[in-house]
Amino acid sequence: QVQLVESGGGLVQPGGSLRLSCVASGSIFSINFMAWYRQAPGKERELVAKITSGGSTNYVDSVKGRFAISKDNAQNTVYLQMSGLKPEDTAVYYCNAAVTATSRASFEVWGQGTLVTVSS
Repeated sequence: QVQLVESGGGLVQPGGSLRLSCVASGSIFSINFMAWYRQAPGKERELVAKITSGGSTNYVDSVKGRFAISKDNAQNTVYLQMSGLKPEDTAVYYCNAAVTATSRASFEVWGQGTLVTVSS
């Protein structure tokens, strides 16, 4: 069993910053990639940023230059540093990971989501 637990969401003013964290725990053999998705009210879930086991990153165009994804392999943790936040960044942010368990089964796991609200 593998679980993802997110933290760090909240209310922030436009132009402000937040850092999201996501910790993976359980019977983990390896993590192939970790990512952040978001879903705004009435919209589909979209990929925000992704980081592979080798450290390669990619971002949705709307957050390039403002958001940065990073990871701590020893802690099985991924971060999303968000700066220059805009009202349109308001969404529930979900952590996602592709994991190989100690059983050697491979699957994707989702966190429960953390709400980010950008408003004055």
